[in-house]
Amino acid sequence: MNDSVRLVGIDPGLRRTGWGIVDCSGTRLSHIANGTIATDAKESLAQRLVQLHHGLKAVLDEWLPEEAAVECTFVNKDATATLKLGQARGIAMLVPALAGLPVAEYAPNLVKKSVVGAGHADKAQILAMVNILLPQCAPDSADAADALAVAITHAHHRVRNNLERTLKVAAT
Repeated sequence: MNDSVRLVGIDPGLRRTGWGIVDCSGTRLSHIANGTIATDAKESLAQRLVQLHHGLKAVLDEWLPEEAAVECTFVNKDATATLKLGQARGIAMLVPALAGLPVAEYAPNLVKKSVVGAGHADKAQILAMVNILLPQCAPDSADAADALAVAITHAHHRVRNNLERTLKVAAT
């Protein structure tokens, strides 16, 4: 019996959205693929969201993950930038949901704590730990490394999340 499950982690952004695919079998993680979807800054917001949609759909169609995890948006001082990031995050959640995947959400501090051991780790620390946990993964960007960190976090928390989801369904 194969208990392996394929996970996609997504680090949403309007300029660049990172994605990472891992297979999880018990406590063993295997890197499958990673990359970055970049949008054309010269295009309208609507067209950039379409580019993200098409890019993420292509990733899901090619790698066929069974579960998805998306990093939550942090709020910053620039309300316009936060709103645009939120719209990109909406696409990052919508695409896997439309594909029928359960979508989990993780706060940036939980991702950092799960992968590095500290909730305020910097990008270099995240990249270093992703490279240790997934040897030879060679992320093509910091966004892809962050997405792999989201996938790793989901691998560590998915059993609890699935149990909570089952209990909610049973209660209704």
